[in-house]
Amino acid sequence: MSAESNLHGSYAYTDTLKGVFYGPGSVKTALPKLLNMLGAKKALIVTGKSLFNKTDVVKTIESILRERDAYGATFHDIGEHAPVAGIRAGLQKFKDAGADVIVSVGGGSPVDASKAILYFVHQERGGAYLPQIAIPTTLSAAEYTVGAGYTNEKGHKVAVNAPELAPSGIILDAELTLATPERLWLSTGIRALDHAVENLYRPLLPPPIKHLCYAALADLFKYLPASKADPLDVGARQKLQIASWMSLWPLKLPKYSALGLSHSLGHKLGATYGIPHGITSCLTLAPVVALKAETASKEDKEWLAGALFYLRKPSTGSLEGDIKQLSVEIQQLVDSLGLHSTLSQYKVPQTDVQTVAERAVGKEDPLFPKVVGLLEGIYA
Repeated sequence: MSAESNLHGSYAYTDTLKGVFYGPGSVKTALPKLLNMLGAKKALIVTGKSLFNKTDVVKTIESILRERDAYGATFHDIGEHAPVAGIRAGLQKFKDAGADVIVSVGGGSPVDASKAILYFVHQERGGAYLPQIAIPTTLSAAEYTVGAGYTNEKGHKVAVNAPELAPSGIILDAELTLATPERLWLSTGIRALDHAVENLYRPLLPPPIKHLCYAALADLFKYLPASKADPLDVGARQKLQIASWMSLWPLKLPKYSALGLSHSLGHKLGATYGIPHGITSCLTLAPVVALKAETASKEDKEWLAGALFYLRKPSTGSLEGDIKQLSVEIQQLVDSLGLHSTLSQYKVPQTDVQTVAERAVGKEDPLFPKVVGLLEGIYA
């Protein structure tokens, strides 16, 4: 029996996490509690330009920190896919402010940029890693992981990771998401769906977390359409933030394990061609699931096929048929949210398909020709 079978394994929570606080309006009490837990004195807020310039969200966080005399500075020059120039500037801002904690506010880019800043602080100073408190306003779930992806000088996505980089505190306050643009909010919901689905066939993932992923799947399918129908429904938004948490439950792996092919393709497409993270999942997840009907192990097929039960959909009568139906359901959800996308739309040259596939799986991988075909299929 394979050592990666679900009948073998281990589980440990991330070392750093002191608490996840959730609920509409929770930031007002949760942020002071977390600062106390961490013994943090001076915070640098790391966020993006739009959130800083177009909403009051950052001002709300600044005022909470000022009440405690814990406000150091705000850095808002973090772009999509966290370009390294912004990270270097944020590192200098962190040092200039005399900060000992980062409060990241926004989507995956500020959260990952904050991890990278703290990684480089540690590289310079040594000693213990300094903490991050993450306050997400999208559903990308970067706040639950130990790794940070950012874009290097050549425009390629690279990463740093260490167990100590996982945020020390997370605040899920749905009221802070009301200003998030609809397309960003819904597409990062598909990103969370991507986490939940790919975790069903991720190596070394323990079964209890796979069952949390089923719960995440059910809630994402239910509450993403509800949130689109009524963008001011704070309850639906809170349910979606919790679903995002379940999709990428904090986990300390005995060795690094990539999520899966949809994420790998997304990383190769996103930074290089300027495609937002959530949209890469809208492009790749459904076709990758369809491919799994052909290529996955029996155990992985069983986990994928099991998703139909949680979506209250009848079985087709075969594992492969159920997985193909899951692919159809995912694509229908993407389309119903107004998120149907193509590689042509993002001006990805068709001549680059083989390069993208090679960077995702390697030219020698038996899957390589199928991945080329998959990419060619999402041009139309």
